[in-house]
Amino acid sequence: MEAYFDNSATTRCFDEVKDIVCKTMTEDFGNPSAMHKKGMEAENYVRRSAQTLAKLLKVNEKEILFTSGGTESDNLAIIGGVEANKRMGNHIITTAVEHAAVAQPFAYLKEQGYEVTILPVDHQGVVKLDALEAALRPDTILVSVMYVNNEVGAVMPVDEIGKLVHEKSPKALFHVDAIQAFGKYRIYPKKLGIDLLSVSSHKIHGPKGVGFLYINEKVRVQPQILGGGQQNGMRSGTDNVPGIAGLGVAAEMVYTDFDKKIQHLYDLKQRMAEGLKELGDVTVNGMPLNEGAPHIMSVTFHGVRSEVLLHTLEEFGVYISAGSACSSHKRKPSATLTAIGLSRTDVESTVRISFCEENTFEEVDYCIDTLKKSIPMLRKYARR
Repeated sequence: MEAYFDNSATTRCFDEVKDIVCKTMTEDFGNPSAMHKKGMEAENYVRRSAQTLAKLLKVNEKEILFTSGGTESDNLAIIGGVEANKRMGNHIITTAVEHAAVAQPFAYLKEQGYEVTILPVDHQGVVKLDALEAALRPDTILVSVMYVNNEVGAVMPVDEIGKLVHEKSPKALFHVDAIQAFGKYRIYPKKLGIDLLSVSSHKIHGPKGVGFLYINEKVRVQPQILGGGQQNGMRSGTDNVPGIAGLGVAAEMVYTDFDKKIQHLYDLKQRMAEGLKELGDVTVNGMPLNEGAPHIMSVTFHGVRSEVLLHTLEEFGVYISAGSACSSHKRKPSATLTAIGLSRTDVESTVRISFCEENTFEEVDYCIDTLKKSIPMLRKYARR
């Protein structure tokens, strides 16, 4: 039996997604910039996906910009947003638990002379609103906060953050990395005061190498990729029609029977938590189960190194993560786990278990049974 619980790293493509990707690669393969019939067919796939996403977010179709994925969306929002508005100020804000696709652009901008404030989080991984309120200034031009933390599943109070940003720093853009949130929450950027929203396809059973950035039509962003002027000059380069078509299908599917699917995720999470209690000396990090993201669990198996546990479970066909798989294979102490107060020893004993709608209770039970067999042996070995 196999049990794949690394869905925050990537998900299996839906069969319907695979089918439309193949169709647009082998049959409707035209260049959407071409003026003939094949080009128009390809352009229609792009347009339909934009319409689907706009409808889900309750925004305008022209506010959807397709990218190569979450990293590009984050980079374009942050660097492009700051460069387009640099005359307004020199101060930018983010949190201590952001993904590297946000943290690294901020580090780059700091090197360029921008003043960066990094907000602390509480022991659950939630940003401290009082720290944000104190940090906001008239010359703040961008605030970037993730919706759901990719390691511990903490859910940020995006609504309250948006209100604070626009009240205290009306010139600032509010960017939200929704890469772990899209498909798990109903997100309406205009209602939440979000100016820029990043999404990745392969987190929602779509193809890898594609995503999108919502850009409020009133917001100015400096393009980072120049060339043929595709997508109204915001991102040059031939559109990835198969990826975009697959993303549209995946997005529509994940939001079909949405409440039922989310409840299933919470039920899986609860079943896993109950099984973990039986192991002893195990800590589930982050927010309470029913308050955190439905699909992410951060678990510390005290006395067992996470990488050793990962490879042990792998031998039994159980797949989890020893941290975010969206960065390189180099293992550095997790900034998120450190920020919520875990010791270096506990950081090195923490894994992420992440679910998707296709997971079953049988898979959870198999994972628990495998852990019951493995953990005592690994702890005994570690004490030698």
